[in-house]
Amino acid sequence: MDPVVNSSEEEIIDTTVHGPGDVEERRIVIPDELSLLPLRGTVLFPLVVQPLQTARESSVKLIDDAVVSEPRVIAVSALKDPTVEEPTLSDIYSVGVAAAIHTMLRLPDGQRMIVQGLRRIRILEAVQTEPYLRVRIAPLPDVTDWTSEQELEIEALKRNISSMFQKAVSLSPNMPDELQSVITTVNRPNILVDTIAAHLPLALEEKQDLLETVGVRERMAKLLNLLTREVELLQLGSKIQSEVRSELEKTQREYYLREQLKAIHRELGETDERTVELDELRLKIAEAKMAPEAEKQANRELERLSRMPSQAPEYTVSRTYIDWLVSLPWSVNTEDNLDIPRVRQILDEDHYGLEKVKDRILEYLSVRRFKEQGEIRHPILCFVGPPGVGKTSLGKSIARAMGRKFVRISLGGIRDEAEIRGHRRTYIGALPGQIIQAIRRAESNNPVFMLDEIDKVGADFRGDPSSALLEVLDPEQNSSFRDHYVESPFDLSKTMFITTANILDTILPPLRDRMEVLELGGYTEEEKLEIAKRHLLPKQLAEHGLKADEHISFLDDAITAITRGYTREAGVRNLEREIASVCRKVTREFAEGRTEAVKVDAERVSQYLGAPRFLHEEIKDRTSEPGVAVGLAWTPTGGEVLFIEATKMTGGKTLTLTGQLGDVMKESAQAALSYVRSHAQELDIDPSFFKKSDIHLHVPAGAIPKDGPSAGVTMTTALVSLLTGRRVKNDVAMTGEVTLRGKVLPIGGIKEKVLAARRAGLTTIILPEESRKDVLEDLPKDVQDEMSFVYVREVGQVLEAALESLT
Repeated sequence: MDPVVNSSEEEIIDTTVHGPGDVEERRIVIPDELSLLPLRGTVLFPLVVQPLQTARESSVKLIDDAVVSEPRVIAVSALKDPTVEEPTLSDIYSVGVAAAIHTMLRLPDGQRMIVQGLRRIRILEAVQTEPYLRVRIAPLPDVTDWTSEQELEIEALKRNISSMFQKAVSLSPNMPDELQSVITTVNRPNILVDTIAAHLPLALEEKQDLLETVGVRERMAKLLNLLTREVELLQLGSKIQSEVRSELEKTQREYYLREQLKAIHRELGETDERTVELDELRLKIAEAKMAPEAEKQANRELERLSRMPSQAPEYTVSRTYIDWLVSLPWSVNTEDNLDIPRVRQILDEDHYGLEKVKDRILEYLSVRRFKEQGEIRHPILCFVGPPGVGKTSLGKSIARAMGRKFVRISLGGIRDEAEIRGHRRTYIGALPGQIIQAIRRAESNNPVFMLDEIDKVGADFRGDPSSALLEVLDPEQNSSFRDHYVESPFDLSKTMFITTANILDTILPPLRDRMEVLELGGYTEEEKLEIAKRHLLPKQLAEHGLKADEHISFLDDAITAITRGYTREAGVRNLEREIASVCRKVTREFAEGRTEAVKVDAERVSQYLGAPRFLHEEIKDRTSEPGVAVGLAWTPTGGEVLFIEATKMTGGKTLTLTGQLGDVMKESAQAALSYVRSHAQELDIDPSFFKKSDIHLHVPAGAIPKDGPSAGVTMTTALVSLLTGRRVKNDVAMTGEVTLRGKVLPIGGIKEKVLAARRAGLTTIILPEESRKDVLEDLPKDVQDEMSFVYVREVGQVLEAALESLT
């Protein structure tokens, strides 16, 4: 039964704990003064039955006194701050509830009781503070704040509140379903609102606000807003929980199905693909016989891979890394061919000449054969020479002779240090460097490894590859080469590294110091003839579908004619091109109906290739007047003949130098002029010639840069020839550095220079005395016998051998 308020007597009909639907009535008079019990963290509403527990000494005293008195009614109100231990009246909300104590149970740790709110009260003032608070109160009756016309609105609010509360109860796991049936038995709006507010999980401030709102309509509106918010939160939480539960159920279902699948495979004697893949990788790791550190890293990565779902982005990265580790030839090598005569035979089959290189390889293999125990340091060879002399093909021949695998990488244009050491695995698409990649391609840890064009390695903001090569090409360090991708040391000490270069100047000095330099000079005409007959002709005939004797045959004079008149090079590349041109023309003749074999001689060469591009008569023509001398120059592509022309004109004390000369060559010209001026009387030259004349020195082929000190004697000879009127002999060439004292100093590139002079038809070469050893060691015996060499120490000897006598 709903409570009935009698304003004249301040008494109330109390409903017992049976609840609003089943009540037992007794009339309770609420006094003007009540003992005040502060509530910590909760709010009691009218007509709501609620269990309470007290432990504070003052509160225990208050309850003891209240239960032995009549009408067993106390005032209860919430603490503003639940942490306050000894509250005063200012710490307690001024609006509370008069409550009746139904039962009380004394326990060792305090008291437990069941109370029921009776009605709202306002606390006016304290009349007692010790041993507990007693206050004067005033009742707060519910206010009917609506008109008769608004009855429908109140009914709508009531139904909405009931509906929303029922929805909240159904969604909340903390509210029992019985609350839905309790709400349906309450008809009074004020009791409905208070009952629902007491059971909602609202904040203390929100519940206190509802308690302090005496207008029923206003209270219903506030409660509906709070209910709506609470239902939305419960729906969102239910949705999240449902999604999580669904995902968990899906995961558990997948796990369960996988376990079932594994069990089925086990029963059938089969295994799933993932297990097979991991077992294969584990077997490959065991069979690879890696270094201990690498094997530990591989097993660690495999363990990580086994716990990773195959759909994960990292799965492919880890799998690729393990594949690289197991595919490297950690313990795979080839047996060296230590049959020295057989190795010599293979080297001679593949290349004609190149005795120094062949001897070095045979010496290394001889040591391998003789030394049966201990480590043998592999040589780091560097082949230096002009293009076309067979540096790269020589590396392949060495590998074939030794019975090793051959791999090659070109370093020309490489500017990124990662090309050598690889990228770290943190980068997308990371791979090992070219060194490790080539070792993997070789499928052996002791191949012949050729690093081509090492003189053309660059450097920029990405690093210096030359510095990275310092470790690779150092026998003391490359036994533990660490690639950034592999991250484990790989032994490169069994690999035979061969590098190639055209010049040494551009190679990093510490890198050059690690290599054993073997210079490959240009070929003589006789060597080119043999190379053409043994290698170039068979290769070109096969490429053009021609057969020797049946279609074409080359005479020796034809090859010599091509070498002299159509090529002027240290190697044989252009010679091969010209032979290929002759073969193409012969092939065309047969395609057009020719049936007889073609015998190619010197005359046919001119028919097929046209007029010769290089003539020996050029030197005789250009040295027919005084002031022109023939020098010799070294270039990365071989030796070249160099003309130096001198002339004088009216003027005074001016030396003009043209022909795109470098600083060193300009200084040589100044030194030559100073020598001539200081020895003018000895040379029968007017000492005052420089006062009355301007001197102009020119080196033709002005578009080509020229530099170096070796043209010093040639410039001196040209100046003396000009000033004395004596011509330079037309079969003489010279090279050497000159000092102010007239000394002739040694220079390099002797073999290339001598062969260039021989190709140009010159027969006498003037060289520094210190270069005699280079001639004896580097030049073939037939070239030494064919040509005349004049070795000099002073400029006077040069002039005597180079200038004609005055007639």
